Amino acid sequence: MHPILFRIPLGWDLPFVGHVDAIPIYSYGVMLGLSLVVGWYLTLGLAEREGLPRETMANNYVVTALAAVVMSRVLYIVTNLDEFHSLGDVLSMRRGGLVAYGGFIGGYLGSWFYLKRKNIRLMPWADVAVPSLASGLAITRIGCYLFGCDYGRPLAESAPAWLKKLGTFPRWDDSLMPAGSGSPAWVEHVRERGLDPLSDHSLPVHPTQIYESLVGLMLLVLLLWARKRQRFRGQIFFLFTFAYGVCRFLLEIIRDDPERGNVPWAVAEHLLVPGCLVLFAIGWVVGFSRMIASDALRKASWGLAFVPALVAAVMLRPEEFAAPHLVPLSTSQVIALASGLAVAVAYVLFDNAASAHPEAAMALGIDGAVVTDDEGDEAPKPKKASKPIKKGDAPPKPKKAARDEEELDGEDDDPDADEAGADADADPDA
Repeated sequence: MHPILFRIPLGWDLPFVGHVDAIPIYSYGVMLGLSLVVGWYLTLGLAEREGLPRETMANNYVVTALAAVVMSRVLYIVTNLDEFHSLGDVLSMRRGGLVAYGGFIGGYLGSWFYLKRKNIRLMPWADVAVPSLASGLAITRIGCYLFGCDYGRPLAESAPAWLKKLGTFPRWDDSLMPAGSGSPAWVEHVRERGLDPLSDHSLPVHPTQIYESLVGLMLLVLLLWARKRQRFRGQIFFLFTFAYGVCRFLLEIIRDDPERGNVPWAVAEHLLVPGCLVLFAIGWVVGFSRMIASDALRKASWGLAFVPALVAAVMLRPEEFAAPHLVPLSTSQVIALASGLAVAVAYVLFDNAASAHPEAAMALGIDGAVVTDDEGDEAPKPKKASKPIKKGDAPPKPKKAARDEEELDGEDDDPDADEAGADADADPDA
């Protein structure tokens, strides 16, 4: 692998630093920067198509990106406190050290804060922003692969040769990195799996970085396809959150890097994994299956949604009288499950609102809540109770008719006209 893509030769003598021969350009940093550039053009292009203000969205993208990077670093630090001993360790990201879900949470909060100050609803922006998250996954995970972090469990002996080659990470050359160091997989296998320290490469493992990169590409295609069938603002955002949650939960099962962080409690694997997959299936049946227009296909998808849970229960079932294998959920699995179920509930609420008010649901000024025709108009003032009409009284005249009658009465105040009118009334032939 290539943790350093190239070096910029300098040969400078800097104060407080000393002699600097060259500046290394790390592969992960390059891929992270590339993902931000691609996301910029993708997000602003989609925002412009939707009629969102370009300048405001551009500024919001910068705020969102900064908040995402900061929060992804914070979540990594929280889940790996033993790795950090100084401020320099916290600020150094040459070897990665970011958590995707931390970036999603940070980006969401940053967007919400900025758009709230601009009086712009969040959901229209979220719909145009999440495709860039999918493209970012596809790009940044290549950076993880080049560095060698976020690797998977060792492959079985029967695994294909090409997959073993993809999942083998090297001991770094002494001229490339400090002596005795290697890719994270190589280091972990030497420490925990008895790998010979003189070995040039790690054990063959699942290249989960490549798997997740492919997941990012598939999600990007799915989101762009779903945009053409969008019924309400927030639908694309909810779809990404749910679909990525399912994929990330499954990928975490075969991840093996210790940096991912685990919750402190453990549960029998043959119960934990199928149980969580059942919850995801319920989220699909109740919420996201509504996207399928055909009743037959939608009902067929209900049954298929429970197949992964059934397969997991069969594959993970312990042998008779054998002790169950206890496993904890990773931090990302907990977030994936919680966020997936939350957006499934939100999808139902927003979809019901879209059915009641389809035009309002797609307007840029709302985020999917039910809006009535009279919303925003001043409530009419209560009318004063009218006096009861007594028997023999004439019914009250409308105000306008009463005013007109008064004006006509005013015009008849001429005495000569009154006398002429009286004579006319007295003469039946007039």
